[in-house]
Amino acid sequence: MRAAPAAAHRVDGEGCTMGRRVTIRDVAARAGVSAGAVSLALNDRPGVSAETRSRIVEAAKELGWSPNLAARSLARGAQVHTIGMAIARDTVGTGLDSVHMALIGGIESVLTERSCSLLLHIAASREAEVALYRQWWQSGRVNGSVLIGVSADDPRIEAVHHLGMPVVAVAPPEFSGPFPAVSGDDAAATAEAVRYLAALGHRRIAHVRGPASLGRSIQRAQAFEATAAELDLAGGPAVHTDLSAHGGARATRALLAAGDRPTAILYDNDIMAVAGVAVAAEMGLRVPADVSLVAWDDSDLCRITWPALSALSHDPFAFGAEVARCLLELLDSGHAPSRVFGAPVLVPRGTTPPPPRPA
Repeated sequence: MRAAPAAAHRVDGEGCTMGRRVTIRDVAARAGVSAGAVSLALNDRPGVSAETRSRIVEAAKELGWSPNLAARSLARGAQVHTIGMAIARDTVGTGLDSVHMALIGGIESVLTERSCSLLLHIAASREAEVALYRQWWQSGRVNGSVLIGVSADDPRIEAVHHLGMPVVAVAPPEFSGPFPAVSGDDAAATAEAVRYLAALGHRRIAHVRGPASLGRSIQRAQAFEATAAELDLAGGPAVHTDLSAHGGARATRALLAAGDRPTAILYDNDIMAVAGVAVAAEMGLRVPADVSLVAWDDSDLCRITWPALSALSHDPFAFGAEVARCLLELLDSGHAPSRVFGAPVLVPRGTTPPPPRPA
């Protein structure tokens, strides 16, 4: 695994770090005509021959030119302030969950104060996500963007950095490359959960994790393993999943069917832990009498499930607001430091008693 070094991002005077937006002058130079001729051709106005128009259109396509919507709005006297947020479908599965919605709500709450808006789009893939950022930036449709679901060696980092677009990454800073990062102290929260379960007497604790390459999954996994080693706990099994209910259910079945099953399981989100409660019942085991469960993301699901799930609680709305503040700072000054915003807090409920006594 190679993690890119964390750094505060700077926007150069051209609005680009590797290059700049393609302009009408660039198209004119490529086509060997005047900028006025390009304007006439690309706005479908008379004044240029069909042959010249075709040559100009071809040059525009080759250079990847698209109309600068921000410049057009400025010409009409209206300034554009828009933040883009493209989310690859493999990051959110079948749809945005309550945590993502609260994060988005927090971002919008700060943008609204500055008369800014959020342009949100679900992309089919990470490649489509990058293509969308390229289109948005080249056309002047956004002033900057928020990057989420960052993984180790994430190909989006270099591709988006090359555009010169101001970006804030929602990720541990060691995975954000040249972009400022906003992250929670997931390592401290994971360690707290493991220590709590150990204090109750659990010695075999399993961890149902997110994708192995996901930045926050790596951070949590490292904290889990370090804390287990520090407390001299038995090597609890770990299972990587796609963070879906189906993935959580499958991981729980595998763990509870093992000969030396764990007495406690820590899940990397709420939906997998809820699935874990159902799977335990399906297998004839009782929660919490036979197995204790702890969830990340203390959502309504954790509170309405029976028994109510012990969970690591954080405030995604406030976190989203901090992400927006970081990006606006970057846009205002050309510089913004990475920051850690709060540590999730363990909220014990009905799923974490001491382990069952040996028969």
